Amino acid sequence: MKQRSGEALLLQTTDLHERDRIVVFLSRDRGLKRGAARSARTRFSRFGGELQQLAKVHLTWFEKPERELVRLGEAEMIRSARALHEDLEGILVSSYLAEHMQVFAQEDEPENHLYRLLDTTVQALLDGCDRWLAARYLECWTLRLSGVFPAPRRCPACGAAIGEEAFLAVDAAGLLCPSCGGGAGANRRVGADALTFLRRIGGSDLAGLHANGQIDETTLRSVESLTREVRRAFLGRELRSYGVMQRTLRDVAP
Repeated sequence: MKQRSGEALLLQTTDLHERDRIVVFLSRDRGLKRGAARSARTRFSRFGGELQQLAKVHLTWFEKPERELVRLGEAEMIRSARALHEDLEGILVSSYLAEHMQVFAQEDEPENHLYRLLDTTVQALLDGCDRWLAARYLECWTLRLSGVFPAPRRCPACGAAIGEEAFLAVDAAGLLCPSCGGGAGANRRVGADALTFLRRIGGSDLAGLHANGQIDETTLRSVESLTREVRRAFLGRELRSYGVMQRTLRDVAP
């Protein structure tokens, strides 16, 4: 049995039997992991209130090659995420961000870029960043880091620079210039505001984008629609948390 330890971001916890919990976490050095937290549901558990979704912890766990689940040892809180779960919208957005990592991160492989992306996004949210800006930022960067949706600089078909207009290819594999994508080979136009956002995230962190305050709701909706289509085409399905979030927020809207 090997003992491991390091920083981790907690993605999901589910009950196991009467006393235990299954914890999905993203380790900075070891990628995506699933572990059993024994006695985590008991009154005097050593885990206490540490197992919060999106909390940042220093975690110790034990691995056996023949076992799918690791066994969690200790969890020491580095940064609580409790403030993100104080209202329904915050709970839904937190689950949505966490599911991105569960789907796109790889098990047993270093995922430093995705770890840093989620870590800085959570910190920005705790510092008061707009939730929907944070969601769009993480969506775009998750796809980009996964090699699915590169920055809109040059048309992959002809190599021409992409200017103020582009078209999303039918297979949603990339953005084409108007000459290559304006006909039957593309299914939707992408306007200047969305393209500007996709370029800006390459030169500014989330806190900087929030501080500038120049990204309006219309642009964020356009980016959401775009990333949703790319994500669905790549995965062959939609994230469960996205559907839950959309239905729930629609039902509680005034």
